[in-house]
Amino acid sequence: MINPFRFFAAGSDKPLLDDAQEIDRRYRRHRLAIMLSITLGYGSYYTCRLGLSIAKKPLIDGGFLTVDQLGIIGSAIFYGYAIGKLTNGFLADHANVRKLFFCGLLCSALVNLVMGSSTFFWVLVVVWGLNGWFQAFGAISCLVILANWFSNHERGRYYGIWSASHSIGEGITFVGTAALVTFWGWRMGFWAPGVFCVCVAFAALLFLRDRPRTLGLPAIEDWRNNHGAAIDTRNGRPIKTVTIQLQIFKRPAVWILGLASATMYITRYAINSWGILYLQEAKGYSLMEAGGILGINTIAGIAGCVAYGFISDKLFQARRPPVTLMFGAVELLSLFVIFFAPPDQQLLMTIAFAVYGFTLSGLLAVLGGLFAVDIVPKMAAGAVGGFIGIFSYVGAALQERISGYLIDSNLTMVDGVRHYDFGSAIMFWIGASVVSLILAASLWRVKAVD
Repeated sequence: MINPFRFFAAGSDKPLLDDAQEIDRRYRRHRLAIMLSITLGYGSYYTCRLGLSIAKKPLIDGGFLTVDQLGIIGSAIFYGYAIGKLTNGFLADHANVRKLFFCGLLCSALVNLVMGSSTFFWVLVVVWGLNGWFQAFGAISCLVILANWFSNHERGRYYGIWSASHSIGEGITFVGTAALVTFWGWRMGFWAPGVFCVCVAFAALLFLRDRPRTLGLPAIEDWRNNHGAAIDTRNGRPIKTVTIQLQIFKRPAVWILGLASATMYITRYAINSWGILYLQEAKGYSLMEAGGILGINTIAGIAGCVAYGFISDKLFQARRPPVTLMFGAVELLSLFVIFFAPPDQQLLMTIAFAVYGFTLSGLLAVLGGLFAVDIVPKMAAGAVGGFIGIFSYVGAALQERISGYLIDSNLTMVDGVRHYDFGSAIMFWIGASVVSLILAASLWRVKAVD
């Protein structure tokens, strides 16, 4: 019998090349192709994740679903993502991440084609939950790729560039998908990303690569001559990957980082999931205006990810906590402007969203993965990414459910017109950012390892 799991098996190590110039040439060529592939490819993942955010108001106005039901559907993807982060994270350290990335994006694209073809509540809950599990292949694969192809003292910069993929995908969704939904209806919010991502999945399969050793290249630490703190090798004997993976549970910093990420993700997905509806109902903007503002937010996010990586690498010698505190404080100020500025101040609102996107994306990069990869051995990069992912997306899922309940419970009908009160939800969202900043500050003295 053919074992389908062999498709995902990691490649075997090839004999090392002995030509230094050829090694340099191949490393540079592959790293460029890999960075382009994971940045544009993972950005495409997001277009298959955020269609529901754009379609919420049309689905409510059309009588297909209620706000509370949308909260349940929205939470399903995050619970699926959290489970997938754990299982796929431990798997990715042993597998061919190039193929994992491809399969996750392809399956997520097919799910979106189904989502645009049904309005049955429980079908949407189950299918959207499955989408979360498929989506979890993306970030985990990218974390392992970054850990294997980029060394400690340069990883912040490249991680920052890759993290811009979140903003690229969100920008395409909030502007492009919003335009498609405006002109052709809510179903296009799922069908268009689905078709697009089928094509991207096959392109990623073509350009991505497995570990350097499978290509006959030395490990990245040897090529860059950049080794972090030594790890325990038990009297000189190598430790199995599974053993190293399990050691992450013994590090208090990893648990604190998980909680900091979870609370940061509450605010992040509050804006991603409910921001369009908030701007439409609380500020009186059209779908295109709301999508445009969030689109600018995501463009600023691209700069924020890259800036965070360069600042922490170059100005703070790869120390993340000082930069995290600066970004977190400014993010909180921008949230106060977003939620409490007068509704007729569209320019101010746009600037506030741009600042929020810039700082939030930096925090997303560090709390959602970069710092976790820094403080554990690279053989456990996928595992720690998955572990942090559980916290992150359980937080996102709870946000979706709690926010949906708070918004729905404060909704009133006057002469057949819905009136929303976002006050309780806003306090919940801001409070989460405050807690995240406090937790991140407690990691000030934590250092990177090799």
